[in-house]
Amino acid sequence: MRGITKRFPGVVADDNVDFDLERGEVHALLGENGAGKSTLMNVLYGLYKADAGEIYVKGKRVSFGSAKAAIDSGIGMVHQHFMLIPVMTVAENIVLAQEPTKAGVLLDIHAARERVRHLSQTFNFAIDPDARVENISVGQEQRVEILKALYRRADILILDEPTAVLTPQEAQELFGILRTLVREGMSVIFISHKLNEVLELADRITVLRRGKRIDTIPREGATEEGLARMMVGRDVLLRVEKQPAQPGDSLLEVKGLNVNDDRGLPVVRDVSLEVKAGEIVGIAGVEGNGQSELIETITGLRHAASGEIVVAGRVMSHASARQMLDAGVGHIPEDRQRRGLVLEFTIAENIALHDYNKPPDSRFGWLFPRRLLQRARALIKEFDVRGGGPSTRAAALSGGNQQKLVAAREVARDPKVLVAAQPTRGLDVGAIEYLHRRLIEERNEGRAILLLSLELDEVLSLSDRILVMYEGRIVAEHEAGVTEDEIGIEMLGGRRKEQVA
Repeated sequence: MRGITKRFPGVVADDNVDFDLERGEVHALLGENGAGKSTLMNVLYGLYKADAGEIYVKGKRVSFGSAKAAIDSGIGMVHQHFMLIPVMTVAENIVLAQEPTKAGVLLDIHAARERVRHLSQTFNFAIDPDARVENISVGQEQRVEILKALYRRADILILDEPTAVLTPQEAQELFGILRTLVREGMSVIFISHKLNEVLELADRITVLRRGKRIDTIPREGATEEGLARMMVGRDVLLRVEKQPAQPGDSLLEVKGLNVNDDRGLPVVRDVSLEVKAGEIVGIAGVEGNGQSELIETITGLRHAASGEIVVAGRVMSHASARQMLDAGVGHIPEDRQRRGLVLEFTIAENIALHDYNKPPDSRFGWLFPRRLLQRARALIKEFDVRGGGPSTRAAALSGGNQQKLVAAREVARDPKVLVAAQPTRGLDVGAIEYLHRRLIEERNEGRAILLLSLELDEVLSLSDRILVMYEGRIVAEHEAGVTEDEIGIEMLGGRRKEQVA
């Protein structure tokens, strides 16, 4: 790609960017949220038309008018937010638009199933071709997307933030798959914010900052600190600095909570916990051990089978999400698109989602749009949300900037209790540093913060106390300073018998 420029109204997403990919290599693309990484790849994949520049694939100049044209040239892309149809099976999603037929007209479902099964066995993907996409895990969805590209015979694979929604174990499995593909001659473009992953996987690294290419460097000799400096343009603190907590009154209490999953099976078992004013309590655990359902119950998105939730002395069992918000519980949800934002609404409207019916946003049923815009403008500046202004639709923002928008709204509401689930998912190092600092400030101002993160580093560095969840139970509690190894054993159920005893 030579001299690629792409403009949107009011913003130059990519400014004269050069990028190249060699056969059989992993080339990482790094940059802050809104630096132009996804836009550059969407140009390569035919989803956007560049305003200037040239693209050459295997030495031949190309101009893709659609994603189909890019696929026909051997390019496959796995997007940050998956492009699968939930009600269709794995096999149906993979062969979509390239279905095998009988007698030239009839869909041959048996052949589709067998092709997918053969492909998944070849690359050692444990996937059932007949499973519905809505019933499989996020890690399996990721594999389905990769299989979709392989089915279309892609030899250039673009992965946009592939590990943002994966557990550390699933991420390692993905890396194993990518190494196999590269050994077989495939070339991979790997977009990520996670510097340790880039250093583990990439052969070369290109850094973008505010739409411009800063440099391309080999992995040898690269460091996390150096890459962070290139991305942000200044030194970044990769560790959290904080004073010891000064806990006050209990603001959140959970007593003997039992919760069932969507199938009616027990998923949270007799959980009790307490979060006091002025402390951060972290929950560590491998995904799927009841953490998500616990958070949903505390925030009013799911009803408990039994047990009690107390917020600032008020019993809130069976409360709705709005009642929990009114009681002073802020919520940064795990899934920003399904739970955190209305994508068709503007930034200003999303910020006003909860408080639109109260002064100063409204009075006597009248909404004051100018005040919404004013508040949004201030928060956009404070949280450095890039990619638009108060009237920009949330859907037009990059994933990381959507995350900043949700965090800005929830922190600015001044809640008594802040439930932060995966608060830095999809954020770049500079934004992570800022949000960590804000969470510490919120703690110091007397808020009770319950933190759920699959990033064990994040839990260890931010938390004043750490609870470990395994199979729906709290199996251990630690003060700050515990090691990763100790917690890792408990996360896998290693010391469960001792705890139960």
